[in-house]
Amino acid sequence: MLVLLPPSETKRTGGAGAPLRLESLALPTLRPERERVVAALEDLSADEDRAARVLRLGARQRGEIADNAALRAAPTMAAVDRYAGVLYDALQARTLPAAARRWLGAHVLIHSAPFGPVGALDGIPPYRLAAGTALPGVPALRRLWAGAVTDALGGTGASFVLDLRSAAYAALGPVPADLPHEVVRVVTEGADGAVRALNHFNKHAKGAFVRALALDRPRIGSAAALERWASGAGWMLRHGDGGAFELVVH
Repeated sequence: MLVLLPPSETKRTGGAGAPLRLESLALPTLRPERERVVAALEDLSADEDRAARVLRLGARQRGEIADNAALRAAPTMAAVDRYAGVLYDALQARTLPAAARRWLGAHVLIHSAPFGPVGALDGIPPYRLAAGTALPGVPALRRLWAGAVTDALGGTGASFVLDLRSAAYAALGPVPADLPHEVVRVVTEGADGAVRALNHFNKHAKGAFVRALALDRPRIGSAAALERWASGAGWMLRHGDGGAFELVVH
């Protein structure tokens, strides 16, 4: 099984890893697209005012332009540790035992805007770029990434993909139609049986769910196998009316 996660706008600073090596990231066929986006971010960073407008940064966020300027020189940390925010706070990857972190490294890709999907343990620097940013010097990110990422996902050899990305990042690389996959919607169920989608708890539940997977490290090769594992692990995962998986929380 391959798990796809969204990134987070909130990122931890610093790092102790070697500078970014695009050739060492997961899905190496994406290197040409990665080179184009990184180069465009570096070029944009040469003009702070323009960069602030394009990236929609306030006065207190302008320091993030320097992060983009230093993408190739800054120290890195594992992607799953770089991102913070609700989902990653629930995942708490830094507190996982070594075997669970290895499972993340083997089974989880985090879909970033500048690098495409990267392995959970791939070293990346801090950066500022969102999925919807119109970045000068390159095509629209959706047009740049979508076909290349879809092809790269199809070449992973995965038998099943669990797609936990937001719609904006899923658009940057749809899972191939012929690769079995499921999208997850987090919902709650009222006493009257009515189902309601969640927002904040959507991210929290997805992070906690991936943490549970990493701790248990089940062998899952299909949607049915994931449903069986979830039921045994105390999670309510089911197919909803729209066809997507519903992760039901209370």
